[in-house]
Amino acid sequence: MATKTIIFIIVLVGAFGAFGLSLRRMIALISIGKPENRLDHLWDRFKKMMMVAIGQTKLFREPIAGLMHAFIFWGFLVLLSSVLEAIGEGFIPGFSFHCIGILYQPLVFFQDIFAGLVIVGICTALFRRYVLRPKRLQGDRHAQIDATVILFTIFLIMVSLLGQNAARLQLGTNDEGRILSAAISSILASSDASTSHLLFEIYWWIHIVLVLGFMNYLPYSKHAHVLTSVPNVFLTSLKPRGALMPINLEEEGIEKFGATDVDDLTWKQLLDGFTCTECGRCTAACPANMTGKLLSPKKIMIDIRHRTVEKGKLLLNGDKPATLKEGDKNPLENILLHNYITQEELFACTTCMSCIQECPVNNEHIPAIVDLRRSLVLMESSFPPEVQVVFKNLETNFSPWAFPASSRADWTEGMNIPQMSQSQDAEILFWVGCAGAFDARYTKVTQAFAKLMQKAGIKFAILGTEEKCTGDSARRIGNEYLAQMLMKDNIATLNNYNVKKIVATCPHCFNMLKNEYPQFGGHYEVVHHTDFLVKLINEGRLKVTKEEEATVTFHDSCYLGRYNDIYDQPRKILDAIPGVNTLEMKRTKSRGLCCGAGGGRMWMEEHEGKRINVERTEEALALKPNVIGTACPFCMTMLEDGVKDKEATGTVKVKDVAEMLLAAVEQ
Repeated sequence: MATKTIIFIIVLVGAFGAFGLSLRRMIALISIGKPENRLDHLWDRFKKMMMVAIGQTKLFREPIAGLMHAFIFWGFLVLLSSVLEAIGEGFIPGFSFHCIGILYQPLVFFQDIFAGLVIVGICTALFRRYVLRPKRLQGDRHAQIDATVILFTIFLIMVSLLGQNAARLQLGTNDEGRILSAAISSILASSDASTSHLLFEIYWWIHIVLVLGFMNYLPYSKHAHVLTSVPNVFLTSLKPRGALMPINLEEEGIEKFGATDVDDLTWKQLLDGFTCTECGRCTAACPANMTGKLLSPKKIMIDIRHRTVEKGKLLLNGDKPATLKEGDKNPLENILLHNYITQEELFACTTCMSCIQECPVNNEHIPAIVDLRRSLVLMESSFPPEVQVVFKNLETNFSPWAFPASSRADWTEGMNIPQMSQSQDAEILFWVGCAGAFDARYTKVTQAFAKLMQKAGIKFAILGTEEKCTGDSARRIGNEYLAQMLMKDNIATLNNYNVKKIVATCPHCFNMLKNEYPQFGGHYEVVHHTDFLVKLINEGRLKVTKEEEATVTFHDSCYLGRYNDIYDQPRKILDAIPGVNTLEMKRTKSRGLCCGAGGGRMWMEEHEGKRINVERTEEALALKPNVIGTACPFCMTMLEDGVKDKEATGTVKVKDVAEMLLAAVEQ
């Protein structure tokens, strides 16, 4: 056996052995998380993987950066064949895939093309990182060094690949498809076969050593996502996007609710940490972060990864810490909550879903944040002080406000609206919601929608005083116990009346009823009022007879849009009104900026940075509309406060699309 082959076998076995141990370590660390089934609906998972991970669809939300990354990623997929050829060369000199016949020339053509595209992608990445310097790519010094090492290693892998192919062409190999290698070969222009052979061996060894070294560096790098991103996307939750998973509060022997450390999270949440690309797209889209709050979704993922490595080593080593250097803190004294992630960070989250929407590898930030909140609320009774009043009101009045439950149906006075306890033929239950019943401004929206249903001849009823808060704010703040109490009470009431179909004006109520009530036996057809109104217009049951001159910019509710993919219906209502001119804000639809009220933030003060609702209002006012359109009570409140803050109440009104439609159909 040739000396080259012997050395190569030793290098190859050693590299793959080390890589196998590294993978085993990573899997062991992730396995300290709680069990969770992510292997259901395999075909749906495969389709999502092909679209998001292989197709890179999320990355193309930023076209230039997306194309840059696609060049590198797709290049790696194509160039796996060249790596296999290089490995074959180590065993059999001159090895190639000529055996595949007519497919070989197209293969080598694409190998060369994608090697060139990868180089273009790497140069673009370096230019963006070190010249353009977008804020989201600016991390700590270690992360910057890590990124540079990775980028230059990939660059050298491509150069050495083209170099070995160019040298091989000098030796007379008939690879007509290698157009870039041929160009390099003509530059070399050596007629000395021994020189060409030496160059080939040098480039080949550089290439194979870099590939194997790169493979072993990845598990310890922030670029571990090269290994984990495809499986992570495959393992994406297929449950409704707007649904938080419940805690079994009745299970015997449970002494801890929520998460304080990484072993309280699921293994998939730990995999998310290892899969984080540190691209910063989540943080760049986070309304809390962009307005000066401490929260960074990217940091949450990185903290989970770092703590998983730290605690995982202890758990796998029998809780025995390694030898500590002087001044180092004992990792046994650390926990994820407080030591890595603070209460201020967690309660800054509006649960707007922007982080999950933008993450190119489908990391799921919000469930982890809520799990940590649950521990703060249920185990430590630690939360913003103003939330205590909300919890008390929910317990005693069944709404976040101090209004008595007996006044929940006062808005119906003089409207002849039946309650379920009085109605025998109601086809639809109108879920009014707490804001719809008690908020002085939003009761006008409730009345407008009810009048529209009456005009359309819809047989509907309300629960009246039997309706309670759906539990949205309590659940997202972290008070799972209170949320489940409210949810189960409502479900018992709804099931008692055999309710089949519900229409709701509040996206938060809509999301809870549609996506989370089924967890406790509440299965209903749930429709948002914008969707319902569009159908009434299309069916001719609502006839628009009056022109309304207005310039409107519509603000997308997070819980309607990103949570439930309802973007077009409110706009269709506006389009149906003659005289309405609609303008889109820069951040619109799936990129829409949160109003700042989600995740229970409606009831909390903003003590850091700029108020989120002011940031959003400024964006709307820049278009000079006379109406800011909404389809959510929380958004309406926040935007009206923003308009007042900017002293624009005399020229700009905030209106629900139902109010605008009613004005256009009234005779």
